[in-house]
Amino acid sequence: MAATIYDVAALAGVSPATVSRVLNGSAVSPERTEKVRAAVDALDFRPSRTARTLRSRSSEVIALIIPDVENSFFTGLARGVEDRAVSAGYSVVLCNTDERPDKEARYLDIAIDHQMAGVVLAPAGPDPDLSAFAARGVAVVLVDRPLVGAAADLVVLDDEEASARATAALYDRGYRRVGCVTGLAASFTAPLRAAGWRRIFEERSPHLDAEAYLRFTDYRPGGGAAAVADLLSLPEPPDAVFAVNNLLGVGVLSQLVDGGHRPPSIGLAVLGDLPYPLWEADDVVVQPWPGRLVGVSAADALLARIRGDRSPPRTLVLRSDAPAPAAAATR
Repeated sequence: MAATIYDVAALAGVSPATVSRVLNGSAVSPERTEKVRAAVDALDFRPSRTARTLRSRSSEVIALIIPDVENSFFTGLARGVEDRAVSAGYSVVLCNTDERPDKEARYLDIAIDHQMAGVVLAPAGPDPDLSAFAARGVAVVLVDRPLVGAAADLVVLDDEEASARATAALYDRGYRRVGCVTGLAASFTAPLRAAGWRRIFEERSPHLDAEAYLRFTDYRPGGGAAAVADLLSLPEPPDAVFAVNNLLGVGVLSQLVDGGHRPPSIGLAVLGDLPYPLWEADDVVVQPWPGRLVGVSAADALLARIRGDRSPPRTLVLRSDAPAPAAAATR
């Protein structure tokens, strides 16, 4: 069995904290430093990252693990987490997974190795291993996407209802065949947003087949462009399109403009602000999708857990059109 920091401390005749200070290069008397290094050599001790950073700022650092920092929703979410964390005396380490479970696993390992105080996680995959956090009593708050069986707080926006509101807004503008471009069916959010669209579509276009006007694709501009091109090839194409996130909205809008169908000739509704101004705001229905509100709420939940809240896990569903939280004071 590999030697531990406690074995080194016992052989050197010092405390584990002294061993940690020596390994981290902190000030320790030459006599004790020599004893510790001799014990390390005798036991062939290989310090883990945890040992090298034993409790170093562990109560002051939070990990924020998100899938796409370039998506303005997650940018706003990060700002909300940071605002709350900094005001409470914590720093935030931002980790971008690019929707890759392997990168996510690496960042989760780092959060454990560095003994971070807690984690705010937007899962990249369906089953990240959070067992080490539970075993160590480290708080994890999930955002945007739940995990089956995870004993963690969850903060989400009202995907289905917001999608219904956005779709209804297009019908209220006089459109009669509103198609939907949503994310991959295997994701958590895409079917929910499609369900909100479907409810309004079936109410307002009862004579049409909803499946014919629904496209699943990846949450990227290219996916949005390809999906709307396919919709427009229908014998009776949609006269408006609901894009269920801002990156899909970019792709849909670009394809519409390139094809000479710029709004309002074909209507468009989007969840969340477009990352950059592709077209006049008045020509696109923009349903608020406030990442900062999610970030603030997630940070509040995490800080409560760090401070000792041991109540059962909670799910907080936020209305996407709720008032924005106050901005942080200038520092």
